Amino acid sequence: MSGLDVSGRSGSDDLPPTGSPGRPTVLPYGDRALLVELGDVTEVVRWVDAVRSADLDAVGDVVSAARTVLVSARDGASVATLRAQLGEVDPQGARTAYENGPGLLADSGGEVVEIPVRYDGPDLADVARLTGLSEREVVEAHTGRPWRVAFGGFAPGFGYLVGGDPRLEVPRRGESRTSVPAGSVALADTFSGVYPRSSPGGWQLIGTTDAVMWDLDRDPPALLAPGATVRFVEVRS
Repeated sequence: MSGLDVSGRSGSDDLPPTGSPGRPTVLPYGDRALLVELGDVTEVVRWVDAVRSADLDAVGDVVSAARTVLVSARDGASVATLRAQLGEVDPQGARTAYENGPGLLADSGGEVVEIPVRYDGPDLADVARLTGLSEREVVEAHTGRPWRVAFGGFAPGFGYLVGGDPRLEVPRRGESRTSVPAGSVALADTFSGVYPRSSPGGWQLIGTTDAVMWDLDRDPPALLAPGATVRFVEVRS
């Protein structure tokens, strides 16, 4: 893990902060975990893949966010051992399926969740205008390659999806809506996502799904877990 800084420094749908890739910092997080601070979501995805593929015996849970990875120590392992094992991981050498392209992502062997979508969103025409695509091309781009759940937020069941067609990068709406219906399929920046419940929101709405993103009677409650591969499938009304 070359260049690692191990110094001991101790819900809206807004887009996660962005930053430039740089030197990661590892901080103590209580007495059983370490928090790795990274530059952007690409580094987060790379780190999570690298740590999980290393199969380190001191690693318990791995929880990703926009620019951080929280790694807890497994029962019986010390944080010092965890830190030492993380020091052997080389995330720069781990190109993820997300970075290598849709074919590798589709064949990565992980869970694949298909989400049926009616592309009837109120912002579909605006997204077409912003991207220079036709509405049909927007739909084909959204369904044409798999996405990956990078991390969860801003509400239970909401996953920030990355790895889609780069032509679909669009800004948030200039004015947020006071209420976005549950099941709304949306785009903002390089992300896609599905609103799990009715809430205010500023993402561009391109469709709707009947898939339930969060259900307390389901185990686990969230349909989308970090690391899962997602395919959007067009359905007709």
